[in-house]
Amino acid sequence: MSILVTGGAGFIGSHTCAELLRRGNEVVVADDHSNSSPAAADAIREVSGGQLTVHRMDLRDQNSMAELFRTQEIDSVIHFAAKKAVRESFQIPLDYYSINVGCTISLVQAMVEYGVHNLVFSSSCSIYGGRYSAPISEDDETGPTNPYARTKLMCEQVLADACRRHPDLSVVALRYFNPIGAHPSGQLGEAPQGVPSNVLPYLMQVAVGRLECLEVYGGDYDTVDGTGVRDYIHVMDVAEAHCLALGHITDEPGMRAFNLGTGAGVSVLQLLAAFSEVNGVSVPYRMVGRQPGDVDTLIADPSRIEKTWGWSTSRDLQAMCRDAWRFQQLHPQGY
Repeated sequence: MSILVTGGAGFIGSHTCAELLRRGNEVVVADDHSNSSPAAADAIREVSGGQLTVHRMDLRDQNSMAELFRTQEIDSVIHFAAKKAVRESFQIPLDYYSINVGCTISLVQAMVEYGVHNLVFSSSCSIYGGRYSAPISEDDETGPTNPYARTKLMCEQVLADACRRHPDLSVVALRYFNPIGAHPSGQLGEAPQGVPSNVLPYLMQVAVGRLECLEVYGGDYDTVDGTGVRDYIHVMDVAEAHCLALGHITDEPGMRAFNLGTGAGVSVLQLLAAFSEVNGVSVPYRMVGRQPGDVDTLIADPSRIEKTWGWSTSRDLQAMCRDAWRFQQLHPQGY
């Protein structure tokens, strides 16, 4: 197939592009590089051995979108392009709605106009909010606690309404929990611009000497050690799940949602201990106040996707820590 991947130079998008190419698909990337590096495209080509077409563009520009769909053969779309930092979303909420929701609307309008019917949407566990201490299923009530999470839920609602209006659309929303790790080659990984907003890339930049100390946000949560508990999943498992979703996208029309996770929770301090043990690296840290909109616990119940498609994660926490550190060592300043 020929796949359009929006945000394909970002962390999860780049790994998914590499896996799509490895499986023999043609891949077209649309990315404005606002939080990614153009050099990621070279890394994708290197690890996959495939060719990649890249368009630098803002998806909200309807003229650019029309030109893209007119000039490129596109069978299906995977939509990653979005801003994703919880703390930043409180500071610039209108930007988050404009970009995350606006890009999704513009994309679907172009798909409808040019007869592209298949979409895998990058959703998020953050839409569930902070009310759950047990694993969360797709049927549990949503309750986002920050602007970023609200944009993701709003995008799902937009897509569901689009499917009701256009019955030939097939959309799979993958609600993944906390992707970490890197490509096992070490050539492809997470390289955020500025100070990282997620714990593992922050931790690694401390380990490699770019930052002085890991700041652990909140030590008074109702968890095993007072720090936030998350369901961490290897980014390659996430990439493979996107490829699987594309393979099943035409099984039925309409909107479907699946959680991606391991079903096991790991606290920030447990993640830090695992990283240090696996890689033999001591990382200094200090406890600071909670981030606004953050929650105690987010753990997936991934049973729906396992029952429906036979998918489950295949990489453990040690592999996540080991692969992430390999990329950081080979790219101490990012790409």
